[in-house]
Amino acid sequence: MLDIINRLACRQGRNDETPNIELADYLCQNEDTAGIWEIIDGFKGKDKTVANDCIKVLYEIGARRPELIAGYAGDFIACVNNKNNRLAWGSMTALAAIADIAAEQIFIKLPVIVSAYKNGSVITADNSVSVFAKLCKHNAEYEQTVLPILLNHLQTCRPKEVAQHAERASVCFKTEYAEKFIEVLERRRPDLTSSQQARVDKLLKMLRRL
Repeated sequence: MLDIINRLACRQGRNDETPNIELADYLCQNEDTAGIWEIIDGFKGKDKTVANDCIKVLYEIGARRPELIAGYAGDFIACVNNKNNRLAWGSMTALAAIADIAAEQIFIKLPVIVSAYKNGSVITADNSVSVFAKLCKHNAEYEQTVLPILLNHLQTCRPKEVAQHAERASVCFKTEYAEKFIEVLERRRPDLTSSQQARVDKLLKMLRRL
C-alpha cells in the first residue's frame, strides 16, 4: 500500500507546495477516502511540519472535491483557534470550501467560528466571511443569526477588504435584504480606490436587479 504521508513535501525534503498540491489532485482523482483519512490523521498529529502540509492538502481537496472532506468539518472547527496559525487559517479555508454542504455541523459551532473570525489572522477572517455567507444561503434560520454578523463586518472592516469580502458575501444576496447590502456598500464606497469602487459597483448593480 502506498504510504500517503510520505508523499508530503516535508517528507520529500521539499520547501515548496507542489508535492502537496499533486497529492491533493491524486486523492481527488482516485476518490481515495483511505488516503484522505491518513492525511486527516497527520493533520491531527503532533508533528507540526506534517500537520502543516496535511492541512494544505486538505483545503486543496476542498477546492476541488469538497464532498470528500465534508465529513471532517468537526476536525476543522476544532482547529480554527489553534495556536499554530497555519493550522488555524488552513482549517477555516477548508470550512469555507465545505460550508454549503456541511452547514449543520458548522452552524452548531458558530461561536467557535466567530471567535476565530474576531481573533484570528487576516486569512482566517477572509475565509470566515465565506463561511458566514454560505450559512446565510443555507436556510432562513441560519440567515437570521448570521446575516447581522456579515453586515456588521462589511460596515466595519478595513476599506481594502470591502470589495473582496462583499464579493465573498454575494453568494447569499437575495431580494429580501438587498437594500441592507446596498446601504452598507454605498456608505463604504467613498473610502475605496477606483478599482475597488468598480468591483463594488458590479455588486450594487447585481443587488439592484434582485
